[in-house]
Amino acid sequence: MQNIQIGKVHTGFIFRQVENGYILRVNDRNVFLPFEDTDYYIDDDESINVFIFNNEQKKLQATTHIPSVQVGIYDWAKVTHVNPNIGVFVNIGIDKNILMPHEQLPSLISVWPQVGDYLYVTLNVQKDNLIALLATEEVFFNHREIATNDLFNASISGHVYNTGREGTAFFSNDQYRGFIHHTERNRELRIGELVTGRVIDVKSDGTVNVSLLPLKEDRIAQDAEAILNLLNELNGIIPFSDDSDPKDIRHTFGFSKSAFKRALGKLLKEGKVKQKNGQTYMTQKDQ
Repeated sequence: MQNIQIGKVHTGFIFRQVENGYILRVNDRNVFLPFEDTDYYIDDDESINVFIFNNEQKKLQATTHIPSVQVGIYDWAKVTHVNPNIGVFVNIGIDKNILMPHEQLPSLISVWPQVGDYLYVTLNVQKDNLIALLATEEVFFNHREIATNDLFNASISGHVYNTGREGTAFFSNDQYRGFIHHTERNRELRIGELVTGRVIDVKSDGTVNVSLLPLKEDRIAQDAEAILNLLNELNGIIPFSDDSDPKDIRHTFGFSKSAFKRALGKLLKEGKVKQKNGQTYMTQKDQ
């Protein structure tokens, strides 16, 4: 009797019909195919292709709904559940959610995917069960489309697959490999998150650098609005000026000291604020 590798497509034929499905013969073994796992009637002795996995009862089960994610084959899978103790579960299109163990995920749970996010995964067999594995950097690099210079300044969307202090890597809907430097994002992004940004550089290796921040002119206006909002909250006075500590500015506003100075310069030029003794004052309270 031959073993059947789960997580792959096999060819079998109908051995007999039972109350709630079919019994297939695959490699001289019996495999259950529920009626709900096929969209058509199958004749006796008919040869069919099925995807095989172990169900919740640890028994072989088949489906004619062939998933795009298989052992050795990568595709996107939707996150259906998050358990901080063991990992996350993804849906590959079969009647069983597949666990991605926590060892596959970042050490910081704050950047783990959330329900509804998408991960680029393949399957592996661990103790007779299927688990999901994240694609490696090498996989993304080999599967990427080569970006050309006409993408410069274009809008681009994709899902994050790696993130850290230095920046975030993502794979676009058009299969471009992108990188977001930490200075081009307002926060650390989570694995699987969908992001939309602007291409700011096309690299010689066909990858792209992307910014999630608005254009400089729009960014200054947004930063100036943030300063005004805080002034309104604190009765028209904030303990910040051109000489303030950069760390204090970033902690409070979420942007750099240079961005703060550009936004403050805009407000000073417009006569909306003034500075004195290391503080900034609103010249007139917004109505």
